[in-house]
Amino acid sequence: MTDSRARILAGNWKMNLTPGEAIEYFGALEKHMMGHARKSSVHRVIFPPAYDLGTDVQRAAAACQVELGAQNVHWEDKGAFTAEISPAALVALGIHWTLVGHSERRQYFGETDQTAAQRFKRAANTGLNVMYCIGERLQEREAGQTQAVLSRQLGPFLGVLKELLTKPGSARPDKQMWCLAYEPVWAIGTGKTATNAEAEEAHRYIRQTVWDTLGMGVAQKMSILYGGSVTTENVSGLMQQPNVDGVLVGGASLKPEGFARILASA
Repeated sequence: MTDSRARILAGNWKMNLTPGEAIEYFGALEKHMMGHARKSSVHRVIFPPAYDLGTDVQRAAAACQVELGAQNVHWEDKGAFTAEISPAALVALGIHWTLVGHSERRQYFGETDQTAAQRFKRAANTGLNVMYCIGERLQEREAGQTQAVLSRQLGPFLGVLKELLTKPGSARPDKQMWCLAYEPVWAIGTGKTATNAEAEEAHRYIRQTVWDTLGMGVAQKMSILYGGSVTTENVSGLMQQPNVDGVLVGGASLKPEGFARILASA
């Protein structure tokens, strides 16, 4: 972790908590955060289900200095895409973040490297901050294919990013962030987690790949988060790694007391 890159602490609620429960959650989170320092330079984001993105929940989250983001976004602003989420509608709602390419979207709902890149392109052009997820499965790691998988998943993303950064008149505003989240699939919801050394190795490879494709300037500024059974016990060690700029927390983000401690880790 370095001061030259944005520090981002995020939680993914997946399909949990109703709007009423979400408001209660943020009330409890605010109480637990009272004893912790809140650095203004740290971005705190929670990705709840789409039905928790309304004004009342946004207001409750803002009281904790937490931003809300969508768990998915479509590559078109409108159209015949049942159950998808419009990036333009998110912006109109006051939402400024979205996940793209989460492993569960890839595993259960047919997301591909190409469709994830399409979603990233539209979201970025709409003005959203994007957290783009990549990561290998257990059999791929055991077969020594981690770097090959990461390269494959990064390819379409970096192609779009290059286009966005070089297209005349499309320079991204300073306030807009496009970051990566490395989530080894074998460590999501399993209780397993990569060791500090394993996380750092993967993050270093990801940053080198960005460097090789887009240059040092982009690579050194891009935040890369670790996700995969992050807890209050292992977060500090992960955050001390040179190329780990934050965490994307799953189940542990549903517990206000513990998540407050994680939010205080940077």
